[in-house]
Amino acid sequence: MKIAQLVQALTEGEPPLRFEAYDGSSFGSADSQLRMTLKNERGLRYLVTAPGDLGLARAYVSGDLDIAGADPGDPYDALKTLGEWRFRRPSVAELPPLLKELGVKRLVPPPPPEQETMPRWRRNLEGLRHSRTRDAHAISKHYDVSNAFYELVLGPSMAYTCAVFPKADASLEEAQEEKFDLVARKLGLTAGMRLLDVGCGWGGMARFAAKNYGVKVVGVTLSEQQASWAAAATEREGLGGQVTILHSDYRDSPGSGYDAVSSIGLLEHVGVRNYPAYFSYLQGKLRPGGRLLNHCITRPDNKQASTAGHFIDRYVFPDGELTGSGRIITEAQNVGLEVRHEENLREHYALTLKHWCQNLSRNWDACVAEVGEPVARIWGLYMAGSRLAFEMNGIQLHQVLAVRVHDNGDAAFPLRPTWGS
Repeated sequence: MKIAQLVQALTEGEPPLRFEAYDGSSFGSADSQLRMTLKNERGLRYLVTAPGDLGLARAYVSGDLDIAGADPGDPYDALKTLGEWRFRRPSVAELPPLLKELGVKRLVPPPPPEQETMPRWRRNLEGLRHSRTRDAHAISKHYDVSNAFYELVLGPSMAYTCAVFPKADASLEEAQEEKFDLVARKLGLTAGMRLLDVGCGWGGMARFAAKNYGVKVVGVTLSEQQASWAAAATEREGLGGQVTILHSDYRDSPGSGYDAVSSIGLLEHVGVRNYPAYFSYLQGKLRPGGRLLNHCITRPDNKQASTAGHFIDRYVFPDGELTGSGRIITEAQNVGLEVRHEENLREHYALTLKHWCQNLSRNWDACVAEVGEPVARIWGLYMAGSRLAFEMNGIQLHQVLAVRVHDNGDAAFPLRPTWGS
């Protein structure tokens, strides 16, 4: 049996694209705008031995699977179409002949692409999840790719978190500035205050708060390349007297009595079981009446497993964990923080990812030259897939605002929010 016929046997109805294999077989409409081509035996073995998103990702990243008509920098439309492809599990009676057709050799998995991180169970043998050493390795895997690559994808703001679009046609830079400003307003920043920005990334929030609100900021990131870039940008913009950037674990953040703490895109890396320690630590950094703004990706409920899927875990965010906003609020409350406001911005993250994919597509050749085609393909796949997930409510983005109340119960909070809608 030809390869296309094997795939067809497991397809329900007509496929939404044309499938072609290296043995000359094919099925699906010849008029389809999308054409998936399985180019070699290794690609087939990837698909067979790791069914689901991991096998597809391996074949695609290695170049063994190609999708003609899809933009590798922005494969959003292709992923939407692929989502319409319906497969079925073979019955017990069908399985033996299918395996016989494939042959023993094709059931042996080939080595994964070099960009893939080892599976979670093997990482567990080398150290506890979310230990300081393992977190440092995980952060380096994702954020120490290349500052030049991130500049091409993220744009001038170098903000790698959900933007807030004041209007649908706002530019990415306008939306990132609005995000920083929204955080600053929610935190009630005023001149002379002290802000701790944990997981500061390339220092966008720290520099914005210093320039626009006159605060003094300590920014902390576990990524060496982020810290180097952020420190240089701070000096370049003449903010060295107001902003200090540290290459450090957030658990080693210096000082106490801060007026505010911003945590934008850090909690995804902390681990759900560590939430009590995380919130307790940040509460301890605040003065009474000080505010904490936590901004992170969430699940749409509090029941799903917190660990990421195979593709995200192996290629994008090793050891990343997500849960619902309810769990986040609960853990913040349980350490004594008073939650005053929460907001879901998932549509804004879908728009943010759309802009990032457009940047990757527009700068594709330069990105490939900087990090190689496999890494560029990973990013296109990850960002377009994440955009779809936000649009379909598979994941969300929540901002949770909390305060450390005074001993007498005073939250030093206005009767109504002052940051606007």
